[in-house]
This record gives sequence, structure tokens and C-alpha cells, in this order.
Amino acid sequence: MTTEQLRERWGDSLLTVLTGLLLVMMFVVAPLQALGLFEFQVFELLLAIFLVGGVFVMSGSAIAVVTMLVALAMIVTGAILRLHSPSILDLNLFAGSWLLVGITMAVTVARAIFAPGRVTYHRVIGAILFYLTVAVIFVALYTFIGTLVPDAFAGMKIEDRPSLASQLIYFSFATLTTTGYGDVAPLHPMARSLCNVEAIFGQLYPATLLARLVTLEIAHRDRDS
Repeated sequence: MTTEQLRERWGDSLLTVLTGLLLVMMFVVAPLQALGLFEFQVFELLLAIFLVGGVFVMSGSAIAVVTMLVALAMIVTGAILRLHSPSILDLNLFAGSWLLVGITMAVTVARAIFAPGRVTYHRVIGAILFYLTVAVIFVALYTFIGTLVPDAFAGMKIEDRPSLASQLIYFSFATLTTTGYGDVAPLHPMARSLCNVEAIFGQLYPATLLARLVTLEIAHRDRDS
């Protein structure tokens, strides 16, 4: 079975599957990894490979495929380096790989959920996946800022440790949802700028999404009537 046939058969279902995988990675594996359980670090790598494979099937773009393969190579390289000697290098490799995965996934998912046609259950779940993916993109960007400027954040030090991913995910969602608990705060101007962008997106996305989905459903019903 070709990639095109796989995409036609499983494309919509993959939106739900990828959403489940990302939810497990962010809210189950990352906290358990923060507790220092090595087996969950291995599990994180396996889930990342499944995510890359899912986007590979959904995208249908040569550029997206190459990007995901590069990201996968960076994830594997970073995992090997971490086993030998954790450092800023493998941290940036992980951040770079997740930035590539996040951007590629966001573009691929956006094309699927906002394309003309009937609004299905899987497309609604895909809209949630897009929202989660944006948080992942900002996790990677915050990592880069934190490695370049050690004091970019108050209450959070960007260094290679098991709890970092969980802390970055927590901060990204606190910013995206504009919860702002205050225990972690941006100090560097670029960090504050990124937080502003993420917070604005978090406020505008639900309204924009609802308007687009309603428009698509009305257009689909008009064509069928």
C-alpha cells in the first residue's frame, strides 16, 4: 500500500491517534520522566518516532518528509549523547527536533482540519492537536532562549535534567491559556515577546477555529442541499 493510499484511508483517523500520542507524551510521560524514571525516557523516544511516522503518512509533501527525517535523526542523536554525557548540545538537538516536528505537524494538521469538506469528529480532534502542537513549538523556542540567556526566566533554569520537559510544558500551557500562576516568569525581552505571542494566539485561536469550522459545515451542507 502506497503512502497516498494510506493517507486516503487513515488520514482523518491519524488526527485522533496523533492527538492521543501527544497527550500521553506531554501529560503522562513528561511528568514521569521528571521523576527520574529512565524507562519513560525510552518510551518518550518511541512515542516521538510514532509521531514522526504519523506526520510522514499525513503530509504527502517531500519537504515535510525530509524535515521529519531530519528531526528524527536529531532526536536519536540527542538521545545517544544524553546517555553518554548530558549537555547543552543534546538539549538544543532535542529543542531543534521538536521545533521541526511542531512546525511540520502544525502545517500538516492545519491543512487537514481547515480544508473544505464536512466537519468530522476527527477534524475537531485535529483542531485540539493543532492547539497542542503550538504549545510544543513554544516549548522549543523557550528552550533556545534559555540556553542562550541563562537568566531569561525567573523560577526556571534551562539545563539538561529529567524535569525540564515537564516544566517547560507547564510554563507553555500556563502562557497559552493566560493562566499565569507567577511561579515562572519571563525576564529577557525576547522571552517576554514570545510569551506575548503565545498568549495572543491562545486567546484568538478558539474564536477563529469556531468561525472556520462553522463556515466549513455550512458550505458543506449548502453543496449537499
